[in-house]
Amino acid sequence: MRKIYSMLMAASAAHARWDYEQSMSILKSRKKVMLLLLLALPAILVSIACAGDVMPDILGGKKAYSPAFYTPEVFCISILIGLCAGLITGCIGAGGGFIITPALMSAGIKGILAVGTDLFHIFAKAIMGTAVHKKLGNVNTKLAVAFLVGSGVGVTGGGIINRTLYELNPVLSDTFISGIYVVLLGFLGFYSMADFLKLRKSDTGGDAHGGPASTDSVGLPAKLQSVNIPPMISFDEDLVPGGKKISGLMVALSGTFVGFLAAIMGVGGGFVTFPIFVYVLGVSSFTTVGTDILQIIFTAGYASITQYAVYGFIFYTLAMGMLLGSLFGIQLGALTTRVVKGIYIRGFYATAILAGFVNRLFDLPSKLVSMEIINLPKDLVATLSSAGSYLFFVVVAAFGLWVISTFIKNIPALREA
Repeated sequence: MRKIYSMLMAASAAHARWDYEQSMSILKSRKKVMLLLLLALPAILVSIACAGDVMPDILGGKKAYSPAFYTPEVFCISILIGLCAGLITGCIGAGGGFIITPALMSAGIKGILAVGTDLFHIFAKAIMGTAVHKKLGNVNTKLAVAFLVGSGVGVTGGGIINRTLYELNPVLSDTFISGIYVVLLGFLGFYSMADFLKLRKSDTGGDAHGGPASTDSVGLPAKLQSVNIPPMISFDEDLVPGGKKISGLMVALSGTFVGFLAAIMGVGGGFVTFPIFVYVLGVSSFTTVGTDILQIIFTAGYASITQYAVYGFIFYTLAMGMLLGSLFGIQLGALTTRVVKGIYIRGFYATAILAGFVNRLFDLPSKLVSMEIINLPKDLVATLSSAGSYLFFVVVAAFGLWVISTFIKNIPALREA
């Protein structure tokens, strides 16, 4: 279990590094910033001019194929969600993407729309801020092709499952997505809190981002590389004499898992690609970085467009709101880490993840009652759902306010640095 936790934390940290790089790439370019504002302008104008009853169907109004009640307030909430996710990513270097789908669902967005919108937001950021040209030397083309073939299969399967569940019963779809997040956030949250409490008692207190476990202790890469199923793919020739070899089938199966998880949860393929390449396949971090960036673009793009957008499961306005908020939040959070002890940031991370866990857990009874699986008093179900939402937003808002106030107080110190 500890190894699984280490892998998930490495995954979260790797995705956060990617998120930060893309955000900085956008913010440092005037052309990209102007393009972003131009793309966001229709969303801003629609949010100002329209209420939920008159929202155009194509943008996700009440009469759209996948209806969701839209108001200008929801657009503002999407900006705040992106801001908070960016603050967590920038400050902690992990975990910001975990709160987006639960937060959108708590704001009244259906689960399948939250997943599709999150994927589209990741794809938009990847296209605008991509730095692939800087790291093409790190990409192993054969590994990338095999992985993308597998991820395409996984994305298609995950998308079909999500859409099928929604067509059978929209409540069943929300329950399925919430259940996955309950398991993932619960596992990460309790382990992170235990680590925080342990480090708080130590002399060092640890750093903000933690650190991945060594791949030397994992014997799985050696076993997989010993499987001789054609085609065999060579990699890391520049780092290991003679390089390493692994079956393309193993790489494709890994890609299938990544694509499936991305399509189901909406966190983007980059979340688990890094630990799978390093911990499972035994690929060096050097080669993984470039290949990971490449696959995020194709996985998130294929998933968001072919599995969600063409079926009406994306809120363009919300995606633009999250993108605007996250760009500012990531930069602010990254600057704040220079003046805040890492142990405090780790504590906030664990608390935020556990708040997301409680949020989805407390919302499950209302879904199960709606499907007549369990029988509970309506007042109790409504109270649990409201308590989970309020707790989640209070914790995330408190973290955001703390980061922003800390940043403002330390502006002189940051200027000197």
